[in-house]
Amino acid sequence: MNRLHVLDTTLRDGMQGLEISYTLEDKLQIAHALDDLKIDYIEGGFPLSNEKEAAFFKEVRKARFNHAKVLSFGSTRKPGGSADSDAHVGALLEADTPGVVIVGKTWLAHVDKVLRTDEEENLRMIADSISFLKKEGREVIFDLEHFFDGYKDDPAYAVRVLETGTEAGADVLCICDTNGGTLPSEVARIMSELPQDRLAPLGGHFHNDCGTAVANSLAAVEAGATQIQGTINGWGERCGNANLCVFIPNAVLKMGYEPACAPQLSHLTSISRFVAEKANIIPDKRQPYVGTAAFSHKAGQHADVVAKAGSLMEHIDSSLVGNQRQILLSELAGKSTVVEKISKYGEFDKGDAVVADLIDTLKTRERDGYEYEAAEASFDLLVRKALKTYHPVVQLRNYHLESYKAHQTPSKTVGRIFMQAQGKELMGAAVGIGPVETLDHALRDALAPHYPFISKIGLTDYRVRVLNPERASAAKVRVFITSTDHEGLSWDTVGVNENIVEASWEALVDSLEWYYNEYCVDE
Repeated sequence: MNRLHVLDTTLRDGMQGLEISYTLEDKLQIAHALDDLKIDYIEGGFPLSNEKEAAFFKEVRKARFNHAKVLSFGSTRKPGGSADSDAHVGALLEADTPGVVIVGKTWLAHVDKVLRTDEEENLRMIADSISFLKKEGREVIFDLEHFFDGYKDDPAYAVRVLETGTEAGADVLCICDTNGGTLPSEVARIMSELPQDRLAPLGGHFHNDCGTAVANSLAAVEAGATQIQGTINGWGERCGNANLCVFIPNAVLKMGYEPACAPQLSHLTSISRFVAEKANIIPDKRQPYVGTAAFSHKAGQHADVVAKAGSLMEHIDSSLVGNQRQILLSELAGKSTVVEKISKYGEFDKGDAVVADLIDTLKTRERDGYEYEAAEASFDLLVRKALKTYHPVVQLRNYHLESYKAHQTPSKTVGRIFMQAQGKELMGAAVGIGPVETLDHALRDALAPHYPFISKIGLTDYRVRVLNPERASAAKVRVFITSTDHEGLSWDTVGVNENIVEASWEALVDSLEWYYNEYCVDE
């Protein structure tokens, strides 16, 4: 198999993505998770940009990484100066990382309009910065910013930049599609025209503005690149970077490459969701390899084939990337789908009465507005009830909610809930902004002393769909809730009612009861 190095820039370029921000502790935890995945290089950020970045490198110096090298990131020295007295270059040294990523201009338009210098001074800036850092004992990865646009504009100058980086001692020349406008065929053509035999090893850094960042990365590897840069989940500037959760399994499973992270491939799904949790972003269900839909089957015919020979409906075994197959439940479901879904509880066949009962229940409830393909935890509770293995947590007596607003103060909701649990009469109370938040907090207030698992789980998403808008304010709504245990596990539940609070209550209770039945009953 072929060797390939992976550089992760989740903590630098990835943080430039829309709505993404990490605390210092988040960054440190992500760095260690990437190290556990055996990512070769972790680009930690620019140490001079703000106090948090400087603090990150301070903490990294005290931490132990078993495989990955954490790198600082910065730019070449300023025009007319000297690398040994440049503040940006000095900050890279002060970060005290074993290697650095330094970015320089390749496109003459940027040399003229951004740096406001000439092409020869740009080359001197590159040579001076790289050679200085090498003399200081650092491994140097040279990012050639806007390389592909620069090459299209002036191929000769782009090659001169490559040659300058090589002569200055760069360990890797990473050619960047900074604008994300290059297509895979162009990547292959341009790389075939480069004098690779007299250059330092090439890497590739691709943005996703054309939706081809992963394809460009694969094309670059085929054309000779030995390092690829990208981010977990593909997050980054504008439309993002090459998605390592897609690139890595493609490189390993489809192309036969062997980066150091190859043996850890089964952890890919968990780290994808871990990073999403830290970013407080709902994971993309349709993401290849690691999304919950990646190995999901909905139609009854498909489910039948999966039950007989799952490999005929999936391009890889889901366990290779730490994911799992899902058989989705909907009005398209057949008996094979239901048999597959309840197989965890024993051996069943299509003729069993429980299978017929569940199909009838499923179709009846979907006519009422329920949808279980996106709320499998709620369907699992239906299965447990049909099999007489269901253990309820909550027996509601009543709940009372009162929303109020006075003058210009924010609105508030006061809630009280009365229920029976573990043979005891319980009461919970809470004050929140909206009725659903208040109901959730009151429920937890009542149950937490008796069910410790409550403290482990929380809500990560709440979605409402109006089912019959023609009835205006009397319309029926469907509520979906996504919950998590904050350790990579998430599950979805559903509630339906003309009253949005009641629909939310149903989904909330399902969320707690599914976790309890799945993980706590035998404790």
